[in-house]
Amino acid sequence: MAERVLREIADQASDRWSLSDLVIGHRTGELRVGEPSVVVGVASPHRNEAFEAGRWVMEEIKARLPVWKQEHYAEGSAWLEGSVPPVPEATHE
Repeated sequence: MAERVLREIADQASDRWSLSDLVIGHRTGELRVGEPSVVVGVASPHRNEAFEAGRWVMEEIKARLPVWKQEHYAEGSAWLEGSVPPVPEATHE
């Protein structure tokens, strides 16, 4: 699902601005505090378009991408903003 949303965002940005290239990467798995989880690379003949497109892509990712973040503490763990990932259905054997 996340890959589909990232592709939609990239396509919309490419339609909106004259971009030479656009790359979006999102990490999965465990990250340490302060480690980057998203990278957006934008190439355009005009610097201002690249900055505008990059900012727009980041804002769209934050608004639309179904990413769940869980933090771990000595006392346990917690899902941020009350977002809990979907629980897979139990398999019946």
